[in-house]
Amino acid sequence: MKVLQICHKPPQPAIDGGCIAMNNITKGFIENGIDVKLITICTTKHPFKKELIDRRFFKKTKMEAVFVDTEINIVDAFSSLVTSDSYNISRFFSTDFDRLLRTTLEEEKFDIVHIESLFMTPYIGTIKRFSNAKLVLRSHNLEYMIWERLANSTSNKAKQVYLKILAKQLKQYESNVINDVDGIASITDEDGLKYRKLGCVKPVITIPFGIELNQFEYQELEIPSTVSLFHLGSMDWKPNLEGIAWFGESIWPKIQEEFQQLTFNIAGRNMPNWLFTTNWKNIVNHGEVEDAKAFILEHHVMIVPLLSAGGMRIKIIEGMALGKVVISTSVGAEGIDYKDRENILIANKKNEFIKQISWLLEDKNRIKFIGQNARKLVEKKYNNEIINHQLVNFYQSL
Repeated sequence: MKVLQICHKPPQPAIDGGCIAMNNITKGFIENGIDVKLITICTTKHPFKKELIDRRFFKKTKMEAVFVDTEINIVDAFSSLVTSDSYNISRFFSTDFDRLLRTTLEEEKFDIVHIESLFMTPYIGTIKRFSNAKLVLRSHNLEYMIWERLANSTSNKAKQVYLKILAKQLKQYESNVINDVDGIASITDEDGLKYRKLGCVKPVITIPFGIELNQFEYQELEIPSTVSLFHLGSMDWKPNLEGIAWFGESIWPKIQEEFQQLTFNIAGRNMPNWLFTTNWKNIVNHGEVEDAKAFILEHHVMIVPLLSAGGMRIKIIEGMALGKVVISTSVGAEGIDYKDRENILIANKKNEFIKQISWLLEDKNRIKFIGQNARKLVEKKYNNEIINHQLVNFYQSL
């Protein structure tokens, strides 16, 4: 089987959740003996750095990249409100990348074109003109839902109106495009059901985010004398920033009143300046850390206070794989087959975060118990080897 994978950012170096998800899919292709060709957009935020790409990966995928300026242009953004175009999508279209795509399709024949995320769907027309391959959309999340939730969580009326318009445009775009492909590989069952509600009649399969377990060696946790909380995530992604602001301003002061010995450690790429200058007590800002796994292993309880995300959070799966307790909102834990107080802790309100932390600290053996169960869940449900077999079988069925 021959697959063309088109990406909205380079899978390597795997510097954020989206990159990791795409990288794991590509590596799964290679390990399953699939002939894969990869072409990608690169941006200012996600540059193409050949020297940081694994040499075997680069050779196997014959990877090529085209720079596209996806930076927000205020004039274009506001003109899209008049034209009803989805600016979130249209800014990823490039004639240069379209030319590379056309050349690739003319030079080689593919059985499947694997489209990573909604952002690459503007190229569907070109794919259909120059190839008879089956098209599969790898849906990372329903984009319109992120903006709907951001709109509903802001108190700024003007911002709320603007975000709702963006969400409406995205929803209309997603409704129009989902039947232009031959199949959808959604990342969660919930997303698959939502695609059906949007009118999708094409085959849909759930292919969750998976990890290579041998890269996440499990170390049984010793019961800590002092518990430290942590959050790890890219801080140029609006839902992460929104969640940390909510947790730091509304929840953390109450936690400090109850548990003065606790510290909260935050780390991530592109940390805004205001997060370095807050006067939140016992919050340590590490900025961007060199080794994400080492940071996770250093602390005990992962906090994921997301209010407006969609899809599936990769960092939660990685934390679980390393045997960490995760306290997350229901939104943050979407797509994960969890059981509250068995392999994760769910908290959606201030008092719920307090209760879950209190429950853990009442008997610190619970930290070990939850962590062990979290690892077992990942081994059973989110093993990349099993997941990639399912995706290949889906391709063959098409």
